[in-house]
Amino acid sequence: MNRLAGETSPYLLQHAGNPVDWYPWGEEALARARDEDRPILLSIGYAACHWCHVMEHESFEDDATAALMNERFVNIKVDREERPDLDAVYMEAVVALSGQGGWPMTVFLTPAGEPFYGGTYYPPEERHGLPSFRQVLTAIGDAWRDRRDDVARSAAQLVEAVRHSSSLRPSLEPLSSELLGAAVRGLRRQLEPVYGGWGRAPKFPNAPALEFLLRRGELEPVVKTLDEMARGGMYDLLGGGFHRYSVDERWLVPHFEKMLYDNAQLAPAYLHAWLVTGNERYREIAEETLEYLLRELLLPEGGFASAQDADTEGVEGLTFTWTPEEGVPAELLEPFEHGRFILRGELEPELAQRLFEQRELRPKPLRDDKAIASWNGLALAALAEAGWRLERPDWVDAARRLGAFLLGPLSDGEGRLLRSYREGRTSGTGYLDDYANVAHGLLELHVATGELRWLEEANRLARLGVELFADEEHGGFFLSPAHGERLVARTKELDDHPLPSGNSMLAHVLLRLSRIYGDDELERQAVGVLRLVRPALERAPAAFGWALCALDLWLSPPRELAIVGPVDSAVARAALSGWQPNTVVAVGPGSGVPLLEGKGLVDGKPAVYICERFVCQAPVTDPALL
Repeated sequence: MNRLAGETSPYLLQHAGNPVDWYPWGEEALARARDEDRPILLSIGYAACHWCHVMEHESFEDDATAALMNERFVNIKVDREERPDLDAVYMEAVVALSGQGGWPMTVFLTPAGEPFYGGTYYPPEERHGLPSFRQVLTAIGDAWRDRRDDVARSAAQLVEAVRHSSSLRPSLEPLSSELLGAAVRGLRRQLEPVYGGWGRAPKFPNAPALEFLLRRGELEPVVKTLDEMARGGMYDLLGGGFHRYSVDERWLVPHFEKMLYDNAQLAPAYLHAWLVTGNERYREIAEETLEYLLRELLLPEGGFASAQDADTEGVEGLTFTWTPEEGVPAELLEPFEHGRFILRGELEPELAQRLFEQRELRPKPLRDDKAIASWNGLALAALAEAGWRLERPDWVDAARRLGAFLLGPLSDGEGRLLRSYREGRTSGTGYLDDYANVAHGLLELHVATGELRWLEEANRLARLGVELFADEEHGGFFLSPAHGERLVARTKELDDHPLPSGNSMLAHVLLRLSRIYGDDELERQAVGVLRLVRPALERAPAAFGWALCALDLWLSPPRELAIVGPVDSAVARAALSGWQPNTVVAVGPGSGVPLLEGKGLVDGKPAVYICERFVCQAPVTDPALL
């Protein structure tokens, strides 16, 4: 066993038995590199990554390759999900070098942590124009020994490229509704016309862009995409939930890992589409997706695991694919590989139940059972909103437990969030997306329960997020906190695909809170994000869907609902009916929340106050009047 045996990350633990002398990222490894004047081989991946498993089997388990790595490098293994700051810095370097990124990521660093060469997957033998991994190791080792000046120049150029991306200046152009119209036109123009979505192959779900189009009433591209994604293949027709992406344009053949963050975003997307269109199939998919999360990813402590692997017993998709001999009608089978087939089409309920029970007898993929604060925040929002909208008190209770988990085991003694939790152990500080997504989830939990503590905690975490991450010079927010580890650059993540950036989500949360608390400073911080991304909103709207949602909220006429009394009262449910994404809600009574101040029951009855910039109409107690 190597030094990874004591880590919390399932991804690192998967490599604990490699003959490679792996270190986790930390001072011990960096000090050895400095003391011995060795380059660092940094390998970054995650537990559910199929090609990470492939490279481990081909190279990291190979004694000869491991010997070469151990002879020439200090080898460091990183879970990108535990350390998004490291992943962001070195991914920018790899993209600057090659024009593309992905995982597994292999980066070569100086002992000071400066990247000078890198790529993604390297095969064990030359193929498809790629050098073998051993050829790369030998060439890099030789360059470090014989051409140190070339290495230093490359490192300086890459560090400058990474730092430049974090010094983006805010746009001085107006933030107007014309931007929203241009973004809609761009999304419609870029939509794949036959199967929906954006891009051809591989094809990733883009929930933020779908949410933005729904807000703008652009139903045609949303309906096309949601319908095609749900036909089967990328969507699990038997057990619910979505696989991470499809390798083809039809959403048919997936990479079979299931990620918490995808499902935590797609469940609300289908829920909101049901509210807007009335299509009952969308409601069913939202329900099935959340049932999948509760069945397969829920942890005893109340949080959710990160993912299920793509492989079962070393075979990709083994759990989820079928053979013709297993009693599946031929018209429902689409070819996959190795004589196995993917299920696609409309299943009668009895058949679906029989096949699901049959599938439950098979081995299941490994589960990455660490709970990441950021992704659990998205799950909290989904579970809380669906719980009250679909009148599922068991889901609301599960959301309460999740909220308590995030504010308990996933927080430190000073009220700051931690990044991840596994089996009683936590790893590292929280990042921007942790604060933004957890605050977002707590706001939804407040609406679902009417309990004031969740609103107060959302407000506290969002303001703490501003304190820890704000860039007062250029606007927006850094990924890592001011007190975090000093890397070669402090980066900002701005794009919203496949999940909202911490910048976009915190901007959205701050705008909601600014209308509940009447705080112009929160609004100013949010608008700083929008000014940073403004040029990209027209140029690449598919990559900035959640920023567009935030801009849509900021430009919308302010509408605030102050609800006094039980949130499940008839008048409250009437006020909250339908989908009102740009309405902010506070439920009381409660002191210390300006929107609720001075508002109470009316003749002992629950009441709804409809306000605009804190100017409120007469309270309503009769649901019919709403």
